[in-house]
Amino acid sequence: MSSEAPHPDTLELAADLRAALGGLVRSLRDGDELPQNQAGVLGLLVRDGRTCTVAELAALQRVRHQSMARTVALMTEAGLVTQQPHPTDGRKLLITATEAGRSALLDQRARREHRIATAIEARLTPEEQHRLRAAVDLLRRLG
Repeated sequence: MSSEAPHPDTLELAADLRAALGGLVRSLRDGDELPQNQAGVLGLLVRDGRTCTVAELAALQRVRHQSMARTVALMTEAGLVTQQPHPTDGRKLLITATEAGRSALLDQRARREHRIATAIEARLTPEEQHRLRAAVDLLRRLG
């Protein structure tokens, strides 16, 4: 990566992209049943079918251990995750998504995808839809 500052036009494009993506994400959150922090935890647990400790989840989500412990407690109470003793360290608990947690996350994702698909079909011409498909590939390359 170059140490030179990006061109002003590129910086403007980056700002416009950030604002557009931020606005899209915020609009998709309307009607979410899962709070963002809980959806993030479930996303981590469901993605690879993994288990994590509270400390690992806190590090992955970049939040304080205390905040994550509170989130996990609420999720456990709601039946979205379970806590089981760590097999080698009795002081720790392993957090796993339940089937209800997995379903809640996948339902929320499906609802968001449906809203995006509906907007694409209603607001974009076939040519614009094709351009959007190409833009998605470009966005993947940026990540």
